[in-house]
Amino acid sequence: MVQAQTQPLTFEEFLATYPEDGGIYELINGAVIAVNPTGKHEEVVAFIVAEFNFEIRRLGLPYVLPRTCTLKPAAPNTGYKPDITVLHKTALAAEPRWQTTSTILRGSSVPLVVEVVSTNWRDDYDHKRADYEAMGIAEYWIVDYLGLGGRRHLGEPKQPTITVCEWGNGEYQMQRFRRGDRVISRTFPELQLDVSRTFDAGAEGR
Repeated sequence: MVQAQTQPLTFEEFLATYPEDGGIYELINGAVIAVNPTGKHEEVVAFIVAEFNFEIRRLGLPYVLPRTCTLKPAAPNTGYKPDITVLHKTALAAEPRWQTTSTILRGSSVPLVVEVVSTNWRDDYDHKRADYEAMGIAEYWIVDYLGLGGRRHLGEPKQPTITVCEWGNGEYQMQRFRRGDRVISRTFPELQLDVSRTFDAGAEGR
């Protein structure tokens, strides 16, 4: 991710300016950040989205995965566009900004959010984790397929990891999954998501 401009914006200014110019941006403490994912990043995202959608159709779950949406945490002048957002269909009617700006204000509308780590790993592990926790989002995945995060997050030696943060006792409880593991998810309890296949997404077609 690279900074698009340095002039601080309010969240209202951000919504009015950036959703219509064709790019994908986030607002972090008033700074507009352009999201420029790599091809591999997008392959990993697409793989997970396909697995989630399969479970939604198979079990008839009341969820929808928007192509893009903005999450507004309590942090001022901040708005995130997660790589994957799972929304409760029935909750959208109570979201006052959903129909006009695809913006979610209530963490209860979001059973699961996923961030696939890029070079801005501190945002995913620190800022976003704290903000999603404060919103009360029930489940947050940090998919670090390159093992870019700090040792305090990945352990020693560092290795590619999916960190699942689940709400419990007023805060996130974290569990790490690595190659050879199957991810355990509260939102998708029957999900058969193999970590190795997720990290190798797209390789079979080359």
